[in-house]
Amino acid sequence: MGEFIIKMPDVGEGVAEAELVEWHVKAGDPVREDMVIAAVMTDKATVEIPSPVDGTVIWLAGEVGDRIAVKAPLVRIETAGDVGEAQPMQISQTPIAETTKTEIAKPAPPPPAPVAAPAEKPLAAPSVRLFARESGVDLRQVQGSGPAGRILREDIEQFLAQGAGTAPATVKNGFARKTATEEINLTGLRRRIAEKMVLSTSRIPHITYVEEMDMTALEELRATMNGDRRAGHPKLTVLPFLMRALVKAISEQPEVNATFDDDAGIITRHSAVHIGIATQTPAGLTVPVVRHAEARGIWDCAAEMNRLAEAARSGTATRDELSGSTITISSLGALGGIASTPVINHPEVAIIGVNKIATRPVWDGAQFVPRKIMNLSSSFDHRIIDGWDAATFVQRIRTLLETPALIFIEG
Repeated sequence: MGEFIIKMPDVGEGVAEAELVEWHVKAGDPVREDMVIAAVMTDKATVEIPSPVDGTVIWLAGEVGDRIAVKAPLVRIETAGDVGEAQPMQISQTPIAETTKTEIAKPAPPPPAPVAAPAEKPLAAPSVRLFARESGVDLRQVQGSGPAGRILREDIEQFLAQGAGTAPATVKNGFARKTATEEINLTGLRRRIAEKMVLSTSRIPHITYVEEMDMTALEELRATMNGDRRAGHPKLTVLPFLMRALVKAISEQPEVNATFDDDAGIITRHSAVHIGIATQTPAGLTVPVVRHAEARGIWDCAAEMNRLAEAARSGTATRDELSGSTITISSLGALGGIASTPVINHPEVAIIGVNKIATRPVWDGAQFVPRKIMNLSSSFDHRIIDGWDAATFVQRIRTLLETPALIFIEG
């Protein structure tokens, strides 16, 4: 008999610890080689950790939400016989956890089978927990069919199909009283978002400037380009046009495309325009980065934006794809509202917020005519960008979007 120790992997240069966001096993569970046993997160990138050996889990380092130091023991696995030396493995181009093997004189007694207490938190992915909450299902009543009793979405759907549920405690006039509460630990991506928002709002004095823009001509151009697009070209939204407009406006006001190290008091202006696209995913808000937008045309911007958005939503985006932006676009699509106050993506100094397009009557000097109007709600770091400069920047974007031919004119 032997014992295999899996250590917390080095998930990124300069990272001293990572957060446990998910356990796929518990003490006493059998594991197979290459079976995923845990997921850890740092800098919004999640890494799954597989087992290098067959065996039985005898110890776990902590609970979901705990931060574990790099190279600290993460999991201990009891193995049968001599499994040999661990072979180097890779996870998404990141070295997997270091492993060590320790021979012991005689077999350790098998651990007692853990018995789940009634209030024990069921094992399920965040997206499954969200689906359960939206469906009004108590996960403690659902039998999981996944590894280690993990509850899958199909288990909840089957639970609902069987008509299972809890009866209301009190009914009056046809309405049931609800008294249940749920405590949710702030972990994983949700914790990262909270920390970033606190950092941005506590350290950056925001100034937000809202401007109305007539998008009628651009919408007509967009419809024409989508109707004539070649096979393999993505469908164009407003965002690729905005990205190209940003590139042109930044060439005239480079101070907007910058990052500010407020600890060192250093502003770094970037010649490269790396545009972060705030993207909602099942796990929360992420910001994949379209790099070198200054070197991309409309179709290229659209294709890269779509690729990154899909990677972010599926959880396959790499750390490099989720970092390094120099300016960010925030868009809520059809839910964009009339105006917003977007929070700057620290350490950047500007963020451009896209609101929804609505048809409104506009006076043309003789009569009211229907025009497609959209607001841009943009925030700037007031330590670096003065109000006049912020307004000038947004007005330049307005000119470009309202006369979209200018977006395509070089020089």
